[in-house]
Amino acid sequence: MRQRNDKKRYRILEQVKGFRKKMEQLSDEALSGLTAKFRRRLKKGETLDDLLPEAFAAVCEADRRILGMFPFEVQILGGIALHQGCFAEMNTGEGKTLTATMPLYLNALSGKSTILVTTNEYLALRDAEEMGPMYRFMGLTTAVGVRADGKPLTNKDKKKIYAADIVYTTNGVLGFDYLLNNLVTSAQDRFLRDFDYVIIDEADSVLLDGAQMPLVISGAPRVQSNLYATADFFVSMLKEGRDYETEEKKVWLTEKGVAYAEQFFRIDNFYSREHFEMNRHVILALRAHVLFEKGKEYLVSKEGELYLLDGGSGRILPGVKLRGGQQQALEVKEKLPVSSENRSVASITYQSLFRLFPKMAGMSGTISDAKEELMEVYGAEVTVIPPNRPVQRKDLRDRYFRNAEEQLQAALVFAEAVHATGRPVLIVAASIRETERISEELIRKGIPHNLLNANNAFWEADMIKEAGQKHAVTVATSMAGRGTDIRLGRGVKKLGGLMVIGIGRMKNKRQERQARGRAGRQGDPGSSCFFVSLQDEVVRENAPENPDRYIKGEKNLRERKLKKIIDAAPETAEEFAVLSRRQAMDYDGVLQRQRNLIYQIRDSLLDGNTLKRKRILEIASGNIRRFLESEKDMDIHTVGRYILDNISYRLDDDLDDMVLHEKQSVGRYLLKKVKSSLQEQEKNLGGREPMNDFIRVATLRAMDDAWIEQVDYLQQLQAAVSGRVSAQRNPLFEYQREARYSFGIMEETIYRNLIRNILLSNVSYDADGKQVILFP
Repeated sequence: MRQRNDKKRYRILEQVKGFRKKMEQLSDEALSGLTAKFRRRLKKGETLDDLLPEAFAAVCEADRRILGMFPFEVQILGGIALHQGCFAEMNTGEGKTLTATMPLYLNALSGKSTILVTTNEYLALRDAEEMGPMYRFMGLTTAVGVRADGKPLTNKDKKKIYAADIVYTTNGVLGFDYLLNNLVTSAQDRFLRDFDYVIIDEADSVLLDGAQMPLVISGAPRVQSNLYATADFFVSMLKEGRDYETEEKKVWLTEKGVAYAEQFFRIDNFYSREHFEMNRHVILALRAHVLFEKGKEYLVSKEGELYLLDGGSGRILPGVKLRGGQQQALEVKEKLPVSSENRSVASITYQSLFRLFPKMAGMSGTISDAKEELMEVYGAEVTVIPPNRPVQRKDLRDRYFRNAEEQLQAALVFAEAVHATGRPVLIVAASIRETERISEELIRKGIPHNLLNANNAFWEADMIKEAGQKHAVTVATSMAGRGTDIRLGRGVKKLGGLMVIGIGRMKNKRQERQARGRAGRQGDPGSSCFFVSLQDEVVRENAPENPDRYIKGEKNLRERKLKKIIDAAPETAEEFAVLSRRQAMDYDGVLQRQRNLIYQIRDSLLDGNTLKRKRILEIASGNIRRFLESEKDMDIHTVGRYILDNISYRLDDDLDDMVLHEKQSVGRYLLKKVKSSLQEQEKNLGGREPMNDFIRVATLRAMDDAWIEQVDYLQQLQAAVSGRVSAQRNPLFEYQREARYSFGIMEETIYRNLIRNILLSNVSYDADGKQVILFP
């Protein structure tokens, strides 16, 4: 199947090339005028596939005239694959930015949403600025979803941005904009168009490495719990193996640990619903101490702020906080001031976000290693685009060591020798802590260098641009300037090009290939060499047997055995990562189904639809039925209280005449009160049309209040159920069961508050004639 698709793409490539002379002969006016002609042809029934050869050829010529760059044949091939909804693997330096201009132009002709997503603001701004003149020449509008000064955008600004033919933005901004767009309370405030086509740059970083970190919109803070410090103290006394066990980035209490918790907190059942908060705080504290390592998952700034780190790139994740109280548990662990635990108002993962697009494509230099997972999750083919020039980079044999000290010193000696020849050197390490240690050693040796990690990522692009100059030495985490080319300085090619030195085995093949790929750009010379040891983090966490005896020399170890242990670790780590991503998708799938339902109803309401009187009375009748079923001994005060809280602020004299022991009679009386209050509210509002507007707003308010509580609860629940392994329970099954149960409660809450909002709200009008509603 894949070979057939490849042949088809080459046939299309020949068709594109066939239009080259025709395009060269067109005047600027005629070339740019093709856009209007293409759009007319679409309206007459032709498809984007029909237009592709000619449209791609037009963009190639426009790229040449406006940007001074004519796409290579392999770039055109990549563009065809992207239009077809594939993930295209293109080597570093092959010109992915230029490649994207062709499918972006073609799909924008449809008039539907066309977006390119990058991993950071710098790349979004750079690509839009560099490619924008060509799009404008061809009569298309472009916009960027981020600002260079970092100032926030208003909904009005965003509406203008997303109305553009082609939008460049980041995955984080797009995700948050999607959530915010579904929190607006009026149709005029919505700013997103319906999703249609998206290209994801560095797709493996976004869809794989960033898949498990959900985007969360936070709302009003909840009352601060004093259980964080208590739970942290309790967890500090636990012993691994006796009180808790850990496996595959999970941790749970053993039976002894549960018994100890019940004794310590003086409770009878650690897993009972009434002790949910206690259970949750203990699990959060346990996760903070066991699963989160400073310098790897997070760092603490000099100002005492705790920042999360991107596991794939090492970048700081600005504005991203762990959900469900995990952030606060980490702050207590680090003895920092505890921030407010905000409610989660809305949440989505990148997996769920990009599956909302009818047509999705992606590009990266290292995506083919995950082709099975990407096909399973997104149903998209991964195609490898050949390089424009043969790769000349020499990947030297890896060097294997027992311990980290021997590994580091050997790597530094090697780096010093290469540096002495004048060749530029890029040293890549797995963590921030390791890059800083390497930097210290280089300073001792008197070797000038640049240090690039999450602590100074602001200078990333400038550092990477200089990394290919003579005598340059750059130390970086695996972030190492993805999206920014390392161009070789004058005379460097003769010296052998860039040397990449990796210290430590990476978590997976993709990260290692990404690091090696910094050298040998577009057929340039270059080389790479990795120095690995049994003390590499990925080896210690995933080795099939404890490597400590070999590290200390207590047990003989042949080089073949050493190599086998070290090389097997990333494969095991990736297997766990794939499993973890699938679990994250399963968990978010539960929320996604509920989220889709709520958002569909919200959109319907914002579009002008409202509840009919018959439906309102059905909801009120259901509320009354549940009230009557919950009351065993009915008295006049109970019924009166229900009326005051749910139907009317006025009690009528006929309340005393009601036959309380006949619940059907009470139900008829209460429904009659509902009808009366409904008519009175409509009269106060001045008729059916303003009443419909009011009902629409009242319904939105009831839905949003209940949905916010549901999202917040599910965020807390996900962390809490992870500790139920020791109770012989399946965490995902527990989560699904609790989520269904809580969704039912949420529905009842919506129905109850909906009727209260309609019947008890105080409505007035301001000077401009707009409704001002005081909800009960």
